[in-house]
Amino acid sequence: MTWEGPIPIGALEHYSYCPRQCALIVQEQTWDENEYTLRGQFVHERVHDEKVFYEMGARVERALPLWSERLGLIGKADLVVFIGVTPYPVEYKYGRQSAGHHAEIQLCAQALCLEEMTGQAVPRGAIYQATARRRREIAFTPQLRSETEQVIRQVRDLLTAGKLPPPVWDKRCRRCSLAPSCMPSVVSAISRLNRLYPRLFQPLPEKDED
Repeated sequence: MTWEGPIPIGALEHYSYCPRQCALIVQEQTWDENEYTLRGQFVHERVHDEKVFYEMGARVERALPLWSERLGLIGKADLVVFIGVTPYPVEYKYGRQSAGHHAEIQLCAQALCLEEMTGQAVPRGAIYQATARRRREIAFTPQLRSETEQVIRQVRDLLTAGKLPPPVWDKRCRRCSLAPSCMPSVVSAISRLNRLYPRLFQPLPEKDED
């Protein structure tokens, strides 16, 4: 069995952060809100309205639909600035720069889609961090492109397998809105118990008779 439909671009960031989170959202259609997701939605409200306008001579498109037949991706870009004919995608994020580069993978996937759609090279883009009110420019290096395509394959394999990955129960879970549905502490405790069970009930070695 293979995953037939296109992969949502946003799933790549979820998978990079936590494969179980990705499976719950895309495969199980599970979604819960918390203060962090609501703040993120507030930041995205403006850029999710489709609109084309011009700023300092450059064409700017909000909520631009994206797709890639080669990679099997579909989604939307928060903002794309066309500098001449060169697309420059901008992804909006509420929080500060977090450990890892999950959002960079999502942004690079947008660039790969734009290259296929427009036939133009997309060398860089930016992540707009709302709390800091600044853009962090990202270069789409060969390494980042390769990593992004690897994550796309991993997400497709995950969805094709149709199995929910085990929970991690670490610091990532503290801010995750899916914690009530995921129940990482409970499920991981059961997993640990299952691993220990055979050892707990092994027969004691027989004593040698004198």
